[in-house]
Amino acid sequence: MPIPPSPHQNHLLNVLPKAEFERLRPHLELVPLPLGMALYEPGESLSHVYFPIDAIVSLLYVMENGASAEIAVVGNEGIVGIALFMGGETVPNRAVVQSAGHAYQLKEAVLKREFARLDGRDDSTLQPLLLRYTMALLTQMAQTAVCNRHHTIDQQLCRWLLLSLDRLPANELHMTQELIANMLGVRREGVTEAAGQLQSAGLIRYSRGHITVLDRPGLEARVCECYEVVRREFQRLLPGSGCGR
Repeated sequence: MPIPPSPHQNHLLNVLPKAEFERLRPHLELVPLPLGMALYEPGESLSHVYFPIDAIVSLLYVMENGASAEIAVVGNEGIVGIALFMGGETVPNRAVVQSAGHAYQLKEAVLKREFARLDGRDDSTLQPLLLRYTMALLTQMAQTAVCNRHHTIDQQLCRWLLLSLDRLPANELHMTQELIANMLGVRREGVTEAAGQLQSAGLIRYSRGHITVLDRPGLEARVCECYEVVRREFQRLLPGSGCGR
């Protein structure tokens, strides 16, 4: 039986002290996130943030010619829309749903009010929690740039699969090779070859946009160091977030 949606399925909301969570609860609106939905586009002013519970959102940088590449992924460990509390107001990147599901939406004014609230307990307010999450997200962005520059498509695909699995309740993903190529910023033929190698090695099964991971330890043995760097930083800053389980 499917688990009913709950704000506690998002790590950030789940670890908030009860008093803070209860202040937010009336303002949290459950919304569907269908595959391919754009939560915001470059240059847009943000009116909401999103706390995913069973969806994955890709943060993409889009070039002038329309080409794009993924710079980070956000799932139930985090929040989409950090510009709202970091003072940016608008964003230079695109946020698009990579894996369909749901999120809890929160209005800009409510988030800013709670972010500015201080109660004297350094580790029990929303502000330090979101700042630690932002630090972990920046690490993921930096490591993605390094990975895309220095590692093979095979290693990049392993990293991408593991990061996605860490944010999903199952070992299956629905994603075409064309979309994966857009995420990684590489040619589709490269993804086809890399996916074929992983399938031949018995690590995944891929058919018509459906990817099943058969051997996670095998992926972890094959992935580059970038995955471990990101996993370790999330565990350090957000213990129990589920990243790298």
